This record gives sequence, C-alpha cells and structure tokens, in this order.
Amino acid sequence: MAAVIETQGLTRRYGRQTAVDALSFQVQEGDVFGFLGPNGAGKTTTLLMLLGLTEPSAGTARVLGFDPVRDPLPIKRLVGYLPENVGFYDDLTARENLGYVARLNRLAPDASRGNIETALDRVGLSDVGDKLVGQFSRGMRQRLGLAELLIKDPKLVFLDEPTLGLDPDGIHKILELILSLSRDRGITVVLSSHLLDQVQRTCNRIGIMVQGRMVATGLLSELTRAGESLEQLYMRHFQQR
Repeated sequence: MAAVIETQGLTRRYGRQTAVDALSFQVQEGDVFGFLGPNGAGKTTTLLMLLGLTEPSAGTARVLGFDPVRDPLPIKRLVGYLPENVGFYDDLTARENLGYVARLNRLAPDASRGNIETALDRVGLSDVGDKLVGQFSRGMRQRLGLAELLIKDPKLVFLDEPTLGLDPDGIHKILELILSLSRDRGITVVLSSHLLDQVQRTCNRIGIMVQGRMVATGLLSELTRAGESLEQLYMRHFQQR
C-alpha cells in the first residue's frame, strides 16, 4: 500500500509553546487511522498543517504526493475535512447547502445534482433534504457534513471529533458511515478523537499523541500486547510522559 500521508519532523510552535513536536508518521492508502490523544494534544493543529491551512514551523509533510505548503489547492480538491463544529447556512435547506458547496468546488451542474442526491441518500437524509438546516439536530448536521465531503468524491478525509455531543444513536450512525467510507468507497480516513472505544471500533491503525508528540503509531493489532485493550495501551504510553 502507498503512503497517502507522510510527515518528517513536523513541528508547529506558537511563541514559546510547541503545539506539535517533531511529528513523523505515515498513513497508508485504505487505512482508517485513529489519531488519538487528549484535548490539547496537538491533533487539530496537525490536521490543519496537513490541509495547508497552517504552516509548520519546521519539518515536512506530503499528502497524496503534494506538499501542503507549496501545493494547497490540489490537496483541497482531493481531501475532505469535517471540523469539530460544522458550519452551514441555517436559512438554506440541506440540498441548497450542498449545492452551494458543489459550486464552490466548481462541480458541473449535472454531475453535482447526482452527487448531492447520492450523498444525501448515503447519509440517510434524503427525506429531509428540503428542510432548513437550522432545524437540524447536531447528529443530522454531522451527517450532512459527511454528505458535503462525499459530493466532491475525495481520496482522503479528515474527521475531527465527529461524534462529539451526539446521543448513542447518533454516534452509532456516524461510526457506521465512517466505516462505509473505507469499506464501500475505498476512502482513506483519519479520525481524530479522544474517545478510545470509538477508535477501537473503527480503526485498523492508530497514532497516539501526548503533549504534541507521537508516542506510538502502527497497526492496532500489533501495538497492543496479548490481551491488552486500547485503553490499557493508551494509559501505558500516557503515564510514561
């Protein structure tokens, strides 16, 4: 498998504070990669650097073969990003919001209409596609966020705490959608989360960040000792810091 993400010594400093410290890791094509760590570990800052939205203070990154600093536009075309708080126009319907996103991505009108309907169906929102997004629950907004990613047919998606604030049913639906991105669409997924059970349910490969550093990375099956849970693995590395 080819590496779709590769970093070497990736670092981001804000004054005297180091948010991301010499990060070196890979994500392979087809992975569901769990980017695991407590709030403030540097996960979101890392995603922003990989997307070309924040410049590193040192080190390098390649995303789908492109340098995020020099070539941010190809990355934006090929990569989808679902932030922790998804922004939509509340006074537009779900279909109208997706239509706006399609135009921003310069999708042909005929193709975008088909992509929008397929995406709404995929995330289970076809029946409410003409409902104002201001009336959506948080779980529905998160699913609409995934639909937004799907309409541009990405090769790679970054999901930043996608289940935060959802009820158990909403969490189940989002996790099933995440698995289907990889299983049915062949999309590489990077799931940034601090929720161990959800990472264990969805991810085949993980990276654990603590205080801006990657303390463990690899296949989940290889990182855990015999009979060890992900929680035990996480606490073992967390307590060593």
